[in-house]
Amino acid sequence: MEFKDNEAIYLQIASFVCDNILTGKWPAGQKILSVRDLAVELEVNPNTVMRSYEFLQGLEIVYNKRGLGLFVADDGFEKVKAYRRQNFVQQHLPDFFKNIYLLDISIDEIRQQYQEFLAHQSTPKSNTDEQ
Repeated sequence: MEFKDNEAIYLQIASFVCDNILTGKWPAGQKILSVRDLAVELEVNPNTVMRSYEFLQGLEIVYNKRGLGLFVADDGFEKVKAYRRQNFVQQHLPDFFKNIYLLDISIDEIRQQYQEFLAHQSTPKSNTDEQ
C-alpha cells in the first residue's frame, strides 16, 4: 500500500479496511485480519493498525468478539457508506464547488461527464444512486 503524506497513516489504513467492506471482500459478520497480520501485510507498526481498528470500532463499523478477533458489523457496509458520504460532503465538496465556480464549469457539463463515467462502470447502480 502506498501511503499519502497529507493524511494520517491510521486513517489511510481505516480507509483500506472500509474499501474491503464496500467492495464486499469483507462482508458483514466476517472476521477481519488480525492487527499483526494486517501490519505485516501493509508493512506498518502494529500500533498503527490497532489505532485504525479502534477508530473503526468507535464508528461501530467493526466490533470485537473477545478472544476471537474483530468482525465486520452487520450494518458495517451502511455505516462505512454514511461515514464516507459525510466526510466527502464536509471535506471535498467545498473545494469541488470552488473549482467549478472558478473554472466556470456548468452543472450540465458535470452531469455529462458523470454520465460518461457511469457508462464505463462495471457494476450498474439504481437510478436513485446516480443523482
